Amino acid sequence: MKPARARILDAAAELMGTIGLARATTKEIARAAGCSEAALYKYFSGKEELFLRVLEERLPRLGPLLSELGEGPFGANARNSVEENLTEVVRQAALFYEATFPIGASLFAEPALLRRHAEGMRALGAGPRWPLRALAGYLRAEREAGRVRAGADADAVASLLLGACLQRAFLKAFPDGEQVSPLDEFVPALVRTVLPALSP
Repeated sequence: MKPARARILDAAAELMGTIGLARATTKEIARAAGCSEAALYKYFSGKEELFLRVLEERLPRLGPLLSELGEGPFGANARNSVEENLTEVVRQAALFYEATFPIGASLFAEPALLRRHAEGMRALGAGPRWPLRALAGYLRAEREAGRVRAGADADAVASLLLGACLQRAFLKAFPDGEQVSPLDEFVPALVRTVLPALSP
């Protein structure tokens, strides 16, 4: 049998993905994990922390990848080209937003819950702006190293890349019958579109 923490994360990921973050209570998550709510709070401070751990440990690895890129010239991806790094960021971002869109969308139906969730995320030093800041920080570091054009706007490029991934996730989740472009076409096309703005 899996350890309790792993069971709680599995149950949280399943419930958040099926009924949404707003309706996935800690009580329901604990029940699905086969433990008490008190046991859940032994491992997690609340639903916001549980949500963050699901994002980090059960979904595509956008956060860890951006953290690695933020390590600069000594990071795990230092030998990759900017194009290779951005290709991996876009791939992971597209998968991440596709997985998280159904989880978070339910929050927007309840403004009070959305505010409470935003406050909880801020208290944990997290939130939806973190990937934008992390990617822009990586691009600024590459600009300082001379691998990105001196006048390139790191914030605008980060917004374009991640915004396109989020838009793709929205369109994929929307039940209108239209297909989005396959990931293997979307990723290189998006990266090729921004590279001229970055080339030194």
